[in-house]
Amino acid sequence: MSRVGKMPVAIPAGVDVAIKDDQINVKGTGGTLSLTQNALVTVKNDAGKLTFVPANDSREANAMSGTMRQLVNNMVVGVTKGFEKKLSLIGVGYKAAAQGTKLNLTVGYSHPVNKEMPAGITVATPTPTEIVIKGADRQRVGQVAAEIRAIRPPEPYKGKGIRYSDEKITIKETKKK
Repeated sequence: MSRVGKMPVAIPAGVDVAIKDDQINVKGTGGTLSLTQNALVTVKNDAGKLTFVPANDSREANAMSGTMRQLVNNMVVGVTKGFEKKLSLIGVGYKAAAQGTKLNLTVGYSHPVNKEMPAGITVATPTPTEIVIKGADRQRVGQVAAEIRAIRPPEPYKGKGIRYSDEKITIKETKKK
């Protein structure tokens, strides 16, 4: 059995987990998230702990038990604490400003770039060169951060662009004569 799938998911106080035939709903202070249940995994709620057991002995069911366990764990953590990604802007004149659900970026193009945030995602700019994306859904937070980074990815010669705050860019040496 998958090592990750063997570990149960503890349900903290204030989090409500509803397991239906084909849906797992997790409700907490951070919002409500849902996941379609896979037929290869059986989910059981044992006194505040969720266990994930493969339905049969196939490799796919074994692998899917670990995947389902981690997805449900991310949902539980998301509705309690939430997830965040930090981006930093490197470059002269590069700046970001959050206005409600919109993010306005000035990143070296002839026009400012406006990015609309999806529902459930909040964006903040503590400084003009920092962007903080927060939300309950881990996949959605990461996807929005990747879309913002793709507007101006870091280039390898000067390192200018939008990068994750913990990302290291290897600077290339310029061509010699």
